[in-house]
Amino acid sequence: MTSLTGPNNFSDDGRAVIERALNVKSQKLASSIEELQQVYEVERTISFLNEGGYKKVALQFPDELLADSTQISSLLMEKTNKQFFVLADTSYGSCCVDEIAAQHVDADCIIHYGRSCLSPTSRLPVLYVFGKRPIDEAHCLDVFQEFFEENKNLPIIVSFDVVYAHGIENFVSQLHRKGYNSIIQTFVKTETKHEATTIEGSDSSEQPKGRYYNLPEGTNIEDCSIFYIGGESLMLTNLLMTHNKCKVYTYNPQTREGRRETLQVNRALMKRYYMVQKAKDADVIGIVAGTLGVASYLTIISYLKKLITGAGKKAYTFVMGKLNVAKMANFMEIDCYVLVACPENSLIDAKEFYRPIVTPFELEIALDSSKLWTGEYITDFQQLLPGIAKNRYNKSKENSKSVELNKEKDKNDDVDADDDVPHYSLVTGQLKKSRKYAIDQKNDGDGVIDSTSTDTDVILRDKNTQLASTAAIMKNSAAAEFLNLRSFRGLEKQIGATVVSEAEEGRSGIARGYSDEK
Repeated sequence: MTSLTGPNNFSDDGRAVIERALNVKSQKLASSIEELQQVYEVERTISFLNEGGYKKVALQFPDELLADSTQISSLLMEKTNKQFFVLADTSYGSCCVDEIAAQHVDADCIIHYGRSCLSPTSRLPVLYVFGKRPIDEAHCLDVFQEFFEENKNLPIIVSFDVVYAHGIENFVSQLHRKGYNSIIQTFVKTETKHEATTIEGSDSSEQPKGRYYNLPEGTNIEDCSIFYIGGESLMLTNLLMTHNKCKVYTYNPQTREGRRETLQVNRALMKRYYMVQKAKDADVIGIVAGTLGVASYLTIISYLKKLITGAGKKAYTFVMGKLNVAKMANFMEIDCYVLVACPENSLIDAKEFYRPIVTPFELEIALDSSKLWTGEYITDFQQLLPGIAKNRYNKSKENSKSVELNKEKDKNDDVDADDDVPHYSLVTGQLKKSRKYAIDQKNDGDGVIDSTSTDTDVILRDKNTQLASTAAIMKNSAAAEFLNLRSFRGLEKQIGATVVSEAEEGRSGIARGYSDEK
């Protein structure tokens, strides 16, 4: 006789998670000590540490390069008197500098190995060691000439994966010798020796970017073509999205193949525009901190909070490390998430997730009526900061006028506000009226004061020292309203319905044999 058995979800001891094998491809960049020192730039690392006078150094390796961490740390310890700590299993993406893990060991600086998004840091100086991947410059030059043989005066931006940065300068010099005089070279910062900015990073928008190029005067980005050296990666996807009006050609040094990128950029942009419409229809928005090390991440989070509450929606902030479907599904009352992360980790395919995930740029378009969708796309939230500063200046300049306008608006009680007018949803094809969680700070007549100026909602007692009613609480609480709509709300207290019994003497002894057992 067979019996039906199902998965025992409640008695799982977690052994399956511990014993699960991870498919991480280990990549050995060198076979000898001499090659290892050259590929990982040991001498440049030592010079950086000695010039800065750093004592405690954090060595951050991605999973695929972790096999070389022991040899690299041993070489550095032999040639210096510094303390070295190897960082692995980063809190977020391996392309970002993990300052949180470095602060756990009180490190003075970080040496970041492997691919990097080159986002500015907020606390510690950083040296980037990309690792010198081999590239056949002669073959790459031949492929380039096949693409651009007809017009040598065309402005061409040479971009690349950072692991091939060591050969770009020589490659561009060869292009100049071949008669290509309109080459625009991309530059990358390999170290940050300056004093780290504050956590808010108010001046980060004025700092030079980690990856940049300079367009000649009179040249527009739409007139340029792009030649990218590297394989398929998040960097290439980010490049295609942000330069969607340019023709992009790529060369993969590993496969020695060149091609014209025919990614359906327009289709991808249409998909992101659909996400913008989902964010516009959302009433409860979760702000997910996808980084704790990129400069100005707190500034952009604060701006997003004000943007959300200013649109009459409810905002919640989440810090959950690396994202996955299970984590995001724990908060069903959230209608949409906005991810604050580095440019390469901002574009999340929300197909597997239960709720859409947008970028700060997309949320700004969804909630700010002055921002229009033009096809220009931004993944780096640092580029939004100058606009934020400008908006703050304009708002402070017109502050006195807005106060007077609000007073006149309160007098016209019989006139409906524009915010109460439903908008047409392109997702559902119907008119949708948004629920207003955040309202102006004023007394509603029941002794309850609603405030949106702080992160925590405050409920004041009225003159009769009675708490506000449930309806008043739900007026500015998305979680309370969602809980009220649930059929199951947890264990009910049944106050007044349960008979109170007197205390009785219980058992004594141990489980193997109590005193009342024979």
